[in-house]
Amino acid sequence: MKKEHYIGLMSGTSMDGIDVVLCQIDKYACQLIHATEYPFPAELKEKLLQTIKGKKTLAQIGRLHIELAEHFADAVNALLETYAIDPKTVTAVGSHGQTLWHEPNGAYPFSMQLGDPSTLAVRTRIPVVADFRAKDIALGGQGAPLAPAFHQFLFQEVHESIAVVNIGGMANITIPGRELTGYDTGPGNVLMDHWCQTHTGEMYDKDGAWAREGKVNFTLLEDMLNDRYFHQPHPKSTGREKFNEGWINHFIGEVPPKSEDVQRTLLELTAITICNELLKFQRDIAVLSGGGAKNSFLVERIKAVMPNITVIIAENADEIEAMMMAWLAYKRIHNEHVNLKDVTGARENGILGGVYR
Repeated sequence: MKKEHYIGLMSGTSMDGIDVVLCQIDKYACQLIHATEYPFPAELKEKLLQTIKGKKTLAQIGRLHIELAEHFADAVNALLETYAIDPKTVTAVGSHGQTLWHEPNGAYPFSMQLGDPSTLAVRTRIPVVADFRAKDIALGGQGAPLAPAFHQFLFQEVHESIAVVNIGGMANITIPGRELTGYDTGPGNVLMDHWCQTHTGEMYDKDGAWAREGKVNFTLLEDMLNDRYFHQPHPKSTGREKFNEGWINHFIGEVPPKSEDVQRTLLELTAITICNELLKFQRDIAVLSGGGAKNSFLVERIKAVMPNITVIIAENADEIEAMMMAWLAYKRIHNEHVNLKDVTGARENGILGGVYR
């Protein structure tokens, strides 16, 4: 089967940028060719956060749906222009969209992503594959995380010895094998980023430097670790609708500890909740990816909590999620089922996503 070119587009829970990649894909491999990060406007991020808090009208949400798509299109077109890529040589764009709300366990389960794929297709002149979660949810699954299926494909030659950890806004783990396991462990960067932005004005705590200045508040940490999500069996998935500013405030009360101590405690929460789950599986190596893999203090704490497991940073750690979107587009264009039922709890594997030409 010939190799085809796909673009992957990912804007994660942290909303720290739009990752865009060009990949060459066939049934055996997904090779990264080009990658870039397109800035996520602060004003747009604030609109999204206010929408998640329920402070926007339906009309405003509709406009935001199109505005996001235009930014996604600008990101794709910037990649095409930078590397002189002819749109006609790209089979499709895989777009995750920006998750607004994720509720797979209600009476009417759904997961809502913004970023109109029709606008994206028109603006880039390339077919778009989007809305990857809906079919899995319709089949009784969580619709997330999607990453484990791609991790299984990406690390197929060594899958019996490794676990893969993606630390984005939320953190998820993948245990590749004959029966694929994967789920969200809880917050990755989302709580740390929020606390850092609120108290320092910085978008994130680079290398965990501010967290290093604080001390773990063990009473606060224990209270947070008692949240029922961390004790819930998998399959499970989560997002900002759960782990957010209100969640932090619920635990710290009206008189919070020193702000740097809260930051340190939130970093420890992320490290421990990841490690608690990884240690349930007998793996020799943990491969880290996502933005959290660049936080040297967080990586240091993960290594300290799991001294008997080798912790390494994945090649192309920043781009793996966007590569996943390109691969999912490839799977949809070829009408191939995605192996997620053991991850999400769906009744069967589905052909995921809709095609917008």
